[in-house]
Amino acid sequence: MKKHPYLFTGAAVFLAFGWVLFGDGAKISGLITGQNAFVSAKDLKPGTFRKITVADLPAPMPPAGRGGGFGGFGKAAPPPQGVMPAVPAGFKVEAFAENLKAPRQIRRAPNGDLFVMEQNAGQITILRGNKGGKPEMTSLYATGLTTDFGINFYPNGPNPQWIYVGNTGSVVRFPYKNGDLKASGPPETLISDIPPRGNHSTRDIVFSKDGSKMFVAVGSADNVSDTQPVQEHRANVLQYTPEGKFVKVYASGIRNPVGLGINPTTGELWVSVNERDLLGDNLVPDYITSVKEDGFYGWPWFYIGAHEDPRAKMVRPADKTADKVIVPDVLLQAHSASLGLTFYDGTMFPAEYRGDLFAAEHGSWNRSTPSGHELVRVPLEKGKSNGVYEDFMTFPGGDSTWGRPVGVVTGSDGALYVTDDTGNKVWRISTSK
Repeated sequence: MKKHPYLFTGAAVFLAFGWVLFGDGAKISGLITGQNAFVSAKDLKPGTFRKITVADLPAPMPPAGRGGGFGGFGKAAPPPQGVMPAVPAGFKVEAFAENLKAPRQIRRAPNGDLFVMEQNAGQITILRGNKGGKPEMTSLYATGLTTDFGINFYPNGPNPQWIYVGNTGSVVRFPYKNGDLKASGPPETLISDIPPRGNHSTRDIVFSKDGSKMFVAVGSADNVSDTQPVQEHRANVLQYTPEGKFVKVYASGIRNPVGLGINPTTGELWVSVNERDLLGDNLVPDYITSVKEDGFYGWPWFYIGAHEDPRAKMVRPADKTADKVIVPDVLLQAHSASLGLTFYDGTMFPAEYRGDLFAAEHGSWNRSTPSGHELVRVPLEKGKSNGVYEDFMTFPGGDSTWGRPVGVVTGSDGALYVTDDTGNKVWRISTSK
């Protein structure tokens, strides 16, 4: 049984500012539910637990009221003087690496090196060690990549032989052995026909627990397919062999699947998803979910169950019906732009955090007041979620848009490392004891 700071027995109770019990009796204090769970970035407080359900979703905004956001893509305020990100009591944040070039996905090699995708430069940088709160060594591993995002190591285990990279239109791999600081050879192209760019260009990569499957996330070309009749192999998680042979669409109707991860407890694939825009401040919730094989998640015709989106003009196949739409595990504040995720596998944090999921919420563009701009924690019991998430790292001051988290990984030291592509930093979250 997972230990939590609060233990109680009895039936679960949900209140607007109440509490909830996990199945094994673990209590989360101060759970916010219902309409109170919707929140702007400036009002986020670390340590706050939220749960949004299907019943909480508002009606879509009438077409005449649908605007274009608060200031356009990528707009962010400068950091307030002397202000650092905020985390719950018992934790601290430091700027670990700085002056990077739009750091995006980050993953840990078996030897502890951190591989950072610097998208603006089309390169991969290695951060090795920790000396006085900064990397002991940095090295440029590879250059010449194209809107690179995904990165992973294969085969699974302590001695991978390859580093796989997800460019916007391809998957390539570099030969690798533990400790390499530079690529020992040119990239080999395994997949060359992934639909490139569009409004959603990230292509994350993970391998199944047994190493037999490679999953690639490919987002839609637009918001709700109101003008494009076909989006072949988009808005899906695709399954390939590790050698790059296409197997099938593993799951469909996922508007913009960004971060992928394998749950170490259950072996399930999980995904972090950006849902659609221009239906209102609190529609449609972004989400984090386990992915059901051959599952259908609704895009573009439906969202979060059987809610229909009349804007979708793409012809709907006969098997894509409202009753087939899977409701995701964890609904997040709409427009948070949920990106990278990781399962905490360190020992630095207290025992109740082990196995929990952390995800980076990059921040909104399509909301009257910004949302997202935080790192969230999803408590898991035996690898399963009950829909609750916690505001874990926030960016206080002003409208809180000065931080834009993208990737997150557990370091070999047990700290969390979070990339920020506006601050061009990697933040390090550790315990303060």
